[in-house]
Amino acid sequence: MEGERDFLRTVSAIAIPAALQSMLQSSFSVVDQIMIGQLGSVSVAGVGLAGRFASIYSVMVAAVGTVAGIMLSQYLGQKNGGEVRRSLRLNLAVSLFLAGLFIILCAIFPRQIMGLYSTDAPTVRAAGDYLFLVTWTFLPMAGTTLLSTLFRCAQRSELPLYAGIFAALTNTGLNYLLIFGKLGLPALGARGAAIATVCSQWVDLLILLLLCRLTRDKLSLGEARPVGPFRWGQYAAMLAPILVCEFLWSLGENIYAGIYGHMGTDASAAMTLINPVQSLMIGALCGLSQAAGIIVGRRLGRGDREGAYWAAWRLILYGFIGSLALSAVILLIRGAYVELFKVSDQVKSLTRQILVSYALIAPFKVENMIAGGGVVRSGGRTGYVLAIDMLGTWGFGVPLGLLSAFVWRLSIPYVYLILSLEECVRFTVTVAVIRRRGWMNTLQGGEET
Repeated sequence: MEGERDFLRTVSAIAIPAALQSMLQSSFSVVDQIMIGQLGSVSVAGVGLAGRFASIYSVMVAAVGTVAGIMLSQYLGQKNGGEVRRSLRLNLAVSLFLAGLFIILCAIFPRQIMGLYSTDAPTVRAAGDYLFLVTWTFLPMAGTTLLSTLFRCAQRSELPLYAGIFAALTNTGLNYLLIFGKLGLPALGARGAAIATVCSQWVDLLILLLLCRLTRDKLSLGEARPVGPFRWGQYAAMLAPILVCEFLWSLGENIYAGIYGHMGTDASAAMTLINPVQSLMIGALCGLSQAAGIIVGRRLGRGDREGAYWAAWRLILYGFIGSLALSAVILLIRGAYVELFKVSDQVKSLTRQILVSYALIAPFKVENMIAGGGVVRSGGRTGYVLAIDMLGTWGFGVPLGLLSAFVWRLSIPYVYLILSLEECVRFTVTVAVIRRRGWMNTLQGGEET
C-alpha cells in the first residue's frame, strides 16, 4: 500500500485539475448570476428557476458520465483497451439520446414548464425565454462530459482544465457584451447571458475534440485487443439505478425550487443568489469525488480491495477538512457577497440568512458527494446509491420542505435548513454502507476471442 505522501500526490494530480475545471464550469452560472443580479429580482428569479429545470438534464448526463468513469477506470486498471473504447462510444450515444429528448421538450414548452415553478407572470416569462435558449447547451454538454471523463481516467486531467479556461473566458466576455449591450451590440439582459452560455459550451467541446485528436496516441488507453460480447446486463445494472437516482434526486431539487417559487419572488431570488456560492464550493471539492471514483475504481479493477478501502476513507477525511474550511469562509464573506447584487434589502437579508444555513449543512453535502458519488459508485453497484438518495430526498427532504413551508409557514432560511437535514440522513447511511464493504465489486469485460 502506498504511503501518505505518494497517495496525496496521486490525489492532487487528479483532484486539482478536476476541481479547477468544475469551478470554471460553475463560473458559467456564477458570472451569469452576478451580471444578471444587476437587472433586478425578477430576472434573478427567472434565471434561477430555468436553471433548476435545465439541471435535470445536467445531472442525468453527469450520471452517464459517472457510469462511463466507473467502466473506464476499472478497464484502464485492467489495461483492457478494447473495453475502454467500447465503453466510451456506448455512453456517448446514451448521452446524445438524452440531449435530444430534453431539447425537444424545452424548445416546445419552455413557458409551460416554468409555469409549474411560479405563479408570477413576469418571472415565468423571463424563465421561459432563458430556458429556451440554454436548451442548446445540451448537445455540447454531452460531449464535454464524456471527453472530460476519459481524460481524467487516463490521468490527463489538465486537458479539460485548459479547455475550461478558454470556455470561461468566452462566457465572461460574451456576458459583458450581450447582457449590457457593449461595443454597439444590443442589451439583451438575461437572454444575452443564455446566448453567452451556449457559445461557451460549444467552445469547450470544440477545444476538447481538438485536444483528443492531438493526444490520441498518448492517452495510454491500454491494448486494443479484441473483445467478446458486451455484458448488457452488467451495464444496465449500473446505468439504470444511477439514471433513476439522478432523475429522482433532481426532481426533488426541482420540487424544492417550486416550494421557494411559491413562497414569493423574494424567496426565490434569495435562493437563486446562493447558487454561485454552492456551485463554487462543490466545484472546489468535487475533484476529491472524481479522485475517489478513479483511484478506488482502479484499485478494485486490479483486485486490491484493501487498498481501495483505505483510499476511500482517506478521501472522505480530506473532504471533511476542506469543507469545514470553506464553510468558515462563507460565514466570513456573506455580508460582502450580497452587496454584489442590485436587489432589495429584503432579498439581501434573506440571502445572508440562507448562507448561514448553507454553511452549516455544506460539509454533509460534500461528504455525500465524495462517499456516495465517488466511493460507493466506483464498484459499479449503483443500486446502493439509488436507495440512499431516495431515502434522503423523498423520505425526508421533500416532506420536510412541504411541511415547513406550507404547514408550519416558516421563513425561507428555516425551510432551507430543515429540508437540507436529508443530507445528514444520507451521510449516516452511506458511512454504514461503506463499512460493510458490499459495494466493493470488480467489473468483468467481454470475453476475449
